[in-house]
Amino acid sequence: MRVLSVNAGSSSLKLALTGDAERPLAAEQIDLDGGELDLAALAAALAGPLAGAQAVGHRIVHGGRRFLAPVRIDASVRSALSELADLAPLHQRRSLAALDAVDGLLRELPAVACFDTAFHARMPAAASTYALPARWRQELQIHRYGFHGLSHAWVARRAAQMLGGSPRRLVSAHLGAGASLCAIAAGRSVDTTMGFTPLEGLAMATRSGSVDPGLVLWLLEHTQASAAEVAHALEYESGLLGLCGTADMREVLARASAGEDRAGLALEVYVHRLAGGIAAMAAALGGIDALAFTGGVGEHAAEIRSMAAQRLAFLGVGVHSASQGGDAEITAAGARVRTLVVSAREDLEIARQTRSVLQAAA
Repeated sequence: MRVLSVNAGSSSLKLALTGDAERPLAAEQIDLDGGELDLAALAAALAGPLAGAQAVGHRIVHGGRRFLAPVRIDASVRSALSELADLAPLHQRRSLAALDAVDGLLRELPAVACFDTAFHARMPAAASTYALPARWRQELQIHRYGFHGLSHAWVARRAAQMLGGSPRRLVSAHLGAGASLCAIAAGRSVDTTMGFTPLEGLAMATRSGSVDPGLVLWLLEHTQASAAEVAHALEYESGLLGLCGTADMREVLARASAGEDRAGLALEVYVHRLAGGIAAMAAALGGIDALAFTGGVGEHAAEIRSMAAQRLAFLGVGVHSASQGGDAEITAAGARVRTLVVSAREDLEIARQTRSVLQAAA
């Protein structure tokens, strides 16, 4: 079955056509102009390089408490996805806009929603529950959902292939513009760093990561900023950008190497949060057998991997020189923890989940 994977991001729409046995056939990326999708460019891609799809799989960021696994899309599912938009307004609306655009052009094909939250849906209650009043948790669905689940699920499967079996205790580090960690026990998520929203956890490109909730209240009480302005600052003006004026890790590394203080601080904050988070995931697992880096920074920034590994030496982590690209093991001689670089392939995970849903219904 040839599956078209649709992945809507903040600045681009990624499309990939995958054949049986996870064989990549074609891929296209359509830049979003001001967040708007060029429908003519989409139609041209679907009629050209991506023609021949037999099913469509959509990355949907939020499944809430209702969608705990991928599901075939029908009118009732589409309506329910709209109702979840308030839980992740920016991400969910982009995903649904792409869903509607592709459906308008490929209406005859079966479509499946694949959720970033689903991989974390069965985390232990201790990891998924906030210490908040019961009325909030129950009535408002306040819960640690976790995100990047499609990426972490792919890492779990790929790590098992690379290591000759599923590691009992794996930490997956998805480091891109957004960043999160996942503690994976025998292929199952047991903890993660993102929570109710993708703002929780690590310092990221433009997102703050975890901050004291009292700080947010203080800002609202003591400045002229509205709730929307504070939210925008935490999402788009913080992280590496807020610390040193650029969200590009390559530039941060270059400027830090040249001795720029602000970039040096940004790098230290980033790695401090990253190493502490990996150690926390190891604690959730009762130890660590394997560590896998993925995402743009995880795959390409050898300096970040090395700096994190140095701080995690007490856990048995050690890495050798930079990988040459693609999937690779980078475990240093004598290190107890096996460390991998895994290319991010959410498209392959979407295709796998889409096939699974449609074959089960056949």
